[in-house]
Amino acid sequence: MPEPTPLQTLLDTLPQCGRVEWIGIRPARGEAMAALDRIAVTPGKGLEGDRFKGRETSKRQVTLIQKEHLYAIASCLQREAIDPQIFRRNIVVSGLNLLALKGKRFQIGGVVLEYTGLCHPCSKMEIALGPGGYNAMRGHGGITTRVIEAGELALGDKVQACL
Repeated sequence: MPEPTPLQTLLDTLPQCGRVEWIGIRPARGEAMAALDRIAVTPGKGLEGDRFKGRETSKRQVTLIQKEHLYAIASCLQREAIDPQIFRRNIVVSGLNLLALKGKRFQIGGVVLEYTGLCHPCSKMEIALGPGGYNAMRGHGGITTRVIEAGELALGDKVQACL
């Protein structure tokens, strides 16, 4: 096996641990998010009770967004803060750059997830956040993941890359 390049070594070095700050599910299309303290997670299904549950081949079983990005989006819209449920992501994480998880599996509580892509904003953000909401979210929409190992996750759980 060849020696990793200096860049690959940097990409593979992720000693920071994040923390789960908020958990939410979408019970049905068009309904408000329901905030939870803990949730069961299943491979091929995602979060128990979420409207995306049961889409086994989906690369978007669980969505995450950084708490730090919520402040950036609010700032772009000249607001102090925005309620996390407006963004329609499942998990809000602090203290870890989610983009550093690209190509990696990571653990939250007893659950193992796999990064599958970026979670771009949709046109609903223009309605939810007001004029300019879509553009304020560009580059700050979070990530999509697939569930690898079942378990439960809860508020306050650590988020860390699997070694």
